Amino acid sequence: MHSVNAPTSSARRGAAARLAVPAGVLAAVAGALAYVGTVDPHEPGHYPVCPLLHLTGLYCPGCGGLRSAHALVHGDLPAALQANAPAVLGCAGFVVLWTVWVVHVARGRPLRIDPPPVLLWSLGALLLVFTVVRNLPFGGWLHP
Repeated sequence: MHSVNAPTSSARRGAAARLAVPAGVLAAVAGALAYVGTVDPHEPGHYPVCPLLHLTGLYCPGCGGLRSAHALVHGDLPAALQANAPAVLGCAGFVVLWTVWVVHVARGRPLRIDPPPVLLWSLGALLLVFTVVRNLPFGGWLHP
């Protein structure tokens, strides 16, 4: 006799099917991080050069992102923050959002992320300030 609270096999299959997309996203991100962790971005020739840096000599907000990811994979948080602090915050944000997504999917509830425009504009403004400051003479400590 089956218990009322015991999940049926079709319910378990449904949950597994729902978790396939978040698992696929995690596998893709883990694969990319494994590659960056293995192929050192500090060695020239492994990755393309930033076009903005190459053409203008200015650091874009993403410059140092690969070095930051490489340092994170190797557990060196200070080096990751020095290479590109917004990239580290982006990685942390990904972990939080992915976890919330998985919990919602596992419970069979849809996830709707609808940040208020003021949050998006604020994040954009902070990224712009970061970009400007890292390219000023006193912002050399923000260079990757």
